[in-house]
This record gives sequence, C-alpha cells and structure tokens, in this order.
Amino acid sequence: MQTIGLIGGMSWESTVLYYKLINERVRDRIGKLHSAPLLMYSYDFEEIKQMQYAGRWQEAATSLAEVARLLESAGARAIVLCTNTMHKLAPEIISSVSVPFIHIGDATAERIRAKGYRRVGLLGTKFTMEEDFYIDRLRAHDLDVMVPPADERAEVNRIIYDELCLGNVAAPSRRRYQEVMAALVAGGAECIILGCTEITMLVGPDDTSVETFDTTAIHAETAADFAIG
Repeated sequence: MQTIGLIGGMSWESTVLYYKLINERVRDRIGKLHSAPLLMYSYDFEEIKQMQYAGRWQEAATSLAEVARLLESAGARAIVLCTNTMHKLAPEIISSVSVPFIHIGDATAERIRAKGYRRVGLLGTKFTMEEDFYIDRLRAHDLDVMVPPADERAEVNRIIYDELCLGNVAAPSRRRYQEVMAALVAGGAECIILGCTEITMLVGPDDTSVETFDTTAIHAETAADFAIG
C-alpha cells in the first residue's frame, strides 16, 4: 500500500472520523489485520479559525503548503486535506508538492454524478456555501448547486463552529438542519451534500427525504482506495 499524508485538526473531531473510516475501508477491502499507512499533521484549529475569520488566507496557505511538503518529504504518496473549507487553498497546496492531492470536491461530485443526480443542495461553513472555490469545483462536474438563504446559512455555520467542532451534538440543532434540508428539497434539490466534515456527526440519511452525500466518508474512502491501489 501507498502512504497517505493527512492534514488534519480542522477540527480534530472530524479528523478522528478520517482515521477510523480510512482504516475500516482498508480492512473491508483486503481483510486480515491490514490497516492504512498514514502520516498525519494535526493543527491547532483555534489558530486556523482566527486566520479564516480575519481573512488571513495567505498566511494559512503558506502554512498548509509547508505541511504538505513535510508530509511528502516524510514519505506520503498523496495528500488529503481533512476539511472542506480549507480546500479554498487547494491550489496553493497542489503547487507545493509533486504527489497527488485528493480533492474532496472532486471525490464527492464524482459519487453524485455516478448516482445520476444533477441538482444538489449544499450545507457547510459560510465560506463553503458563500464563496466560489467549492461551488465552482462542483459545477465543473456539471452539478447545479443550491445553498440555503442567508439567515439559514448563518445558523448552519454557527452550529458547526460553536457546537460540532466542540463535539456537541444537540437535538435542537439536528431539527434545525432537518428544516434547512427540507427547504432545499422543496426548492428542487435532488440530494444533499454534507459539505463540512463535522456535519456527519449531526445528520445523515434518516434526516431528509433525499439521498445525502457525506463528504467525510467519501473523501476517506477515496483516500483508502488510493492507498490500496
């Protein structure tokens, strides 16, 4: 198997899921006592959050690129960034290494297109839902992307940062997400992208009438498949 380099800690709650899901995929595919060869760098997420909200994206890009180079030099044969939002800086990471970068947006879009869907509802942080870097990546796969209105985006974002990233999974927040997803479906969404790696902690297939696509699981499975070859 090939070694995967994980850039995690954004937040560590979802990075734990990556480690678990990658190794479960390896176990299920090749059996015995096999597990994935992984290298991980885990950030202090408070520092990353401060960069995000202060608009210090170039500082964050410089840091992520340096970490990606460190992982490659340590033996990683592919880089996996364990977060949707920081894929805003994917171009800077890609240009800093010579090994493949497994993009969460591509992996998710390919899974959706294989199911025959085209019009998707997207949940994530405010950066993911409101900026072009993620939505344009999905559109490049011929997907029509819908996001909630501004007030609902603010609440979806608040729950991610103030609750899920702290490991808090609350029933009122689950109901709020269910309402937001129902509104997207009523507006024509054929499926829902859980476009933040923590959202899978809160909602899943049983919380909406259409199929959900868990970006955390899809990304982890894609990384495991790369490792196996």
